[in-house]
Amino acid sequence: MPSFLLLVFFAGWFAVLLGSWLLFSRRRAPQGRPLPAAPPRVSILIAARNEEAVIARCLRSVRALDYPPACLDVLLGDDASTDQTAAVAEAAMQGFAGTFRILPITDALGSARGKANVLAHLARAATADVFLITDADIRLPASWVRGLLGHLRPGLGTVTGLTLVTGPRLFDRLQGLDWLMSLALVQMVSDRGQPVTAMGNNMLITREAYEAVGGYESLPFSVTEDYELFRAVLAKGFGWLNLFEPAVLAESLPIGTWAQLLHQRRRWLRGVEGLPGHIQAGLIYYAGFYPALAVAAWLWGGGAVLGIWTAKMLAQGLLAGSAFRKTGRRAPLHLLPLFELYTLAVTAGLTWFRLSRRPFVWKGRQYSR
Repeated sequence: MPSFLLLVFFAGWFAVLLGSWLLFSRRRAPQGRPLPAAPPRVSILIAARNEEAVIARCLRSVRALDYPPACLDVLLGDDASTDQTAAVAEAAMQGFAGTFRILPITDALGSARGKANVLAHLARAATADVFLITDADIRLPASWVRGLLGHLRPGLGTVTGLTLVTGPRLFDRLQGLDWLMSLALVQMVSDRGQPVTAMGNNMLITREAYEAVGGYESLPFSVTEDYELFRAVLAKGFGWLNLFEPAVLAESLPIGTWAQLLHQRRRWLRGVEGLPGHIQAGLIYYAGFYPALAVAAWLWGGGAVLGIWTAKMLAQGLLAGSAFRKTGRRAPLHLLPLFELYTLAVTAGLTWFRLSRRPFVWKGRQYSR
């Protein structure tokens, strides 16, 4: 009986992964509409806390956007930075033809804290009817604004773009592989009509949808503020759209160390814990591969385990190849064996982090469990 159950588990697991690859490789991205000759004004909201090392990179990409500067209202919220974030940002935006403002964040609005509080202040100061939200460690593609706006339709509350981690180190490239394969699976679930999440580093939200939920200051505090906002917008009956295409592909800087990566993933896990039960069950099933592989090693021996593990890498290679191809990038398929070790290390570390109920730190602030 245990062997039969394992066979059923692995058969279902590979069916899900290969089915996702087939659907993803054949999917066609929705076509965006061309913008009018007089494009709408948009507000770009960026929360920053001690980002002097990266903020200039982000703002240079804002200045390079293929969008009339006069239609850009760029707001940077300086969240009690103790470095030169504001000065670096001011220098980077000297001579910008659009509107650029730095808002020092010194007080809390309602229940908002951290990044949510910064965005709450920025949204109140924004002048446009469409908010585009990104992070200080993001480099935006020139087509970003047009790419997101081109998919906006009546009734939609959010449009979420695509983000890829990039960097020269092996650790950086493994993170990039992790991100894009995960987002491909999220896209497949989204394409089936199941809202999973929005990403607060690459996100459009209409003023109408934002104000309908009362803004961040009216939402319960969450360290995954983007998901909290997304869920509240859905509850108000607004539609949503996730995009997987080069026009809205932003590049994120990688996490620097293993410890920082675990703190990031623990923060994300707080958002996962708020997902609907059937999606959580699917994620638990997908994450059960390694425990099942350990049982298979005990029952079937090392040869069978090696075969199953090899099949997993080949199946993930198909998905990774398709995902990178759709972004116009080349997949680092030669890293798949190392990616298995990376995944094991992250899974083990995050499991220990969760079970130990340790607080985690993000942007210099500590959060409980």
